[in-house]
Amino acid sequence: MRAGLERLFRPASVAVVGASDRPGSYGHQTLVNLAAIGYPGEVWGVNPYRATALGRPCVPTVADLPVAVDAVVVAIPAAGVVEVIEQAGARGCGGAVVFSAGFREVAHGDELQRDLVAAADQHGLPVCGPNGNGIVSMHARVALWGDALVPREPGPVALVSQSGNVAVNALASRRGLRLHTVVAGGNHAVLSAADYLEFLATEEDVSAIALYLEEDGGPAFCDGLAVCAEAGIPLAVLKVGCSEAGAASAAAHTAALAGDQRVFRALVEEAGAAWADDVHELLELAKAMAVGARPTGNPGLAIMTCSGGDSAQGADEAQRRRLRLPSLAPDTRERLARSLPAAATVANPLDYTSMIWGHSDSLGELVVTLGEDPQIGQILVFYDQPPDLTGAAESSWRAVREGIIAGATRSGTPTMVCSTLPELLDDEAAWRFVQVGIPAVAGLRTGLRCVEAMVMEPGDPRRLREMAALARSIGARSPDGEWISESESKELLRGAGIDVVAGRVVRDEQDVAAAVTELGGRIALKVSAVGLRHKSELAALALGLDSVDRAVVAHRRLSALAAECGGTVLAEEMIEPGVELLVAATVDAVVPAVVIGMGGMWTEVLTDVVVVPLPASAARIERALRSLRGAPLLFGERGQPPVDVEALSRLAERTGEALLEASLALVELNPVLVGERGAVAVDAVVRRRGPALSATTVPRGLEAVQSTT
Repeated sequence: MRAGLERLFRPASVAVVGASDRPGSYGHQTLVNLAAIGYPGEVWGVNPYRATALGRPCVPTVADLPVAVDAVVVAIPAAGVVEVIEQAGARGCGGAVVFSAGFREVAHGDELQRDLVAAADQHGLPVCGPNGNGIVSMHARVALWGDALVPREPGPVALVSQSGNVAVNALASRRGLRLHTVVAGGNHAVLSAADYLEFLATEEDVSAIALYLEEDGGPAFCDGLAVCAEAGIPLAVLKVGCSEAGAASAAAHTAALAGDQRVFRALVEEAGAAWADDVHELLELAKAMAVGARPTGNPGLAIMTCSGGDSAQGADEAQRRRLRLPSLAPDTRERLARSLPAAATVANPLDYTSMIWGHSDSLGELVVTLGEDPQIGQILVFYDQPPDLTGAAESSWRAVREGIIAGATRSGTPTMVCSTLPELLDDEAAWRFVQVGIPAVAGLRTGLRCVEAMVMEPGDPRRLREMAALARSIGARSPDGEWISESESKELLRGAGIDVVAGRVVRDEQDVAAAVTELGGRIALKVSAVGLRHKSELAALALGLDSVDRAVVAHRRLSALAAECGGTVLAEEMIEPGVELLVAATVDAVVPAVVIGMGGMWTEVLTDVVVVPLPASAARIERALRSLRGAPLLFGERGQPPVDVEALSRLAERTGEALLEASLALVELNPVLVGERGAVAVDAVVRRRGPALSATTVPRGLEAVQSTT
């Protein structure tokens, strides 16, 4: 798709459908923006009722244009859009931006959006929108944009947003953020987030991309992530809302623990991208990653400030984010002591006190000294600048700024500055830092989040493409796949080579007595039925039955309950206690994934899980397990004996493989008991995949994928 986007993003000619002299209209604002940004190409208006608009010549229809323009801006009511797209495609235009609303985002607009997609597909016409604000390229001086715009110097960050307002606010922000290109793509009916990523990742002077999504984009999103990883373009991602794909799993624990949003986040982090919690963080992460260097070797952090209070806040936040603030080496402390006033305490964080505020040389030397410590791989300097400084105050703050820059340049250790409060990051001061390769971040917490992002592992393009291929092979499926009973689930899983507790269905009291002997003299009995998944709440099980008499009494009660729900009674061996975990695999998200977490009856209370997109090897799963809060229970930390994590990881790997091989939608094993030797699934629920969806029933959020593949 990249080749098809060059004309749209770098047009030599533009036509504005709905061009007008009327202030407040999208057609008028687009013409104003093209003039304001200094667009150098040809511009025509399309309006059957006007000969000119803001001095630009107008023609009645797109078909009447004197040339096949590179970009068509559509700023008319929704009812007329499809005809314009058909005309633009037939005329040989390069692409279109559709501002118009009234498509899939409203209850009655689905059919109109399908017609728009069909018209674009017929001619291979790239379309941005509908229901979007369009495209601004500060770099190319192009503004296919229907909202107010103040042109600024181009910078290194590209923004792709489904929300027009997020894009408008980013363009208006004053935080040292300078944007290369902004795309507000609205419904992503034809062009998807993946298309924009693939194009922008290889654009000249784009150094990072911020991505704001309201839907997951489907398997094609993995391809976009892969292109960014191949090009070495860092990515910050904010996704809001949850799709409906995981709703069918709500009867199991997995949906509550690892629904679409959590799987999507796991995919993003696998790609080496930074996950943002809000728009502020999204923009700051992208801005920092666009110019910041990743630390090499030791990732230890040094914090430098002139305030004891800020030192304490920085240390607390670093600890919360598990960022290491190593003690400074003796030689470093000695050198710092020679540069600091007697009132200063030589430590990390370093409070250099206000006594040397404004001393450029001294501050620069502190940065150099910290950067040369063998334990330090990153430096974060707290820098607050009030707005509108003049006179001596402005000179003082400028001296601090230049001292930091000089020190960072001399040391070569990656250095970042951040304000302690977001509003204390002066726009021009921040831009000065950015221009010399020093990230300048608004807010203390956000600054440390950006430091954290700098040490993330880059994504593996080959693995991302494997995940995309796997997700495509599954395709869009109905969420109405059938559940199967526990006894059937366990037989299926045993056949797939998964370690499941020994057991079988028992028919009567004599069969129960035989099962006690067969299964080691101590058994569990439970009801197995298609509609039954939370047995403890219905007293549908009996544990630790160590005699035939006890087993027979329990069977009488449970067989009556089984008859009520159309089920059977399952007898199983009692397993020695171990650490209880949940192991699950699901296809009900942007990509198939395996989920592992602290399990048993407290699963949803603890919500301590890791999510690993498929395909997932045992080695990859074992690495992921170390990030659990409950990891000390597994790896023998804090005086606990280690359990067989290797066996657990193999079981989880095989669970993911069985999900795919048996065409299942969900496998949930809870609990899996893990001891010093081995891991075994005690309970299991399985749901088969539903039928494949037709083109007319693809769920919302996957239409863009279908229309661009």
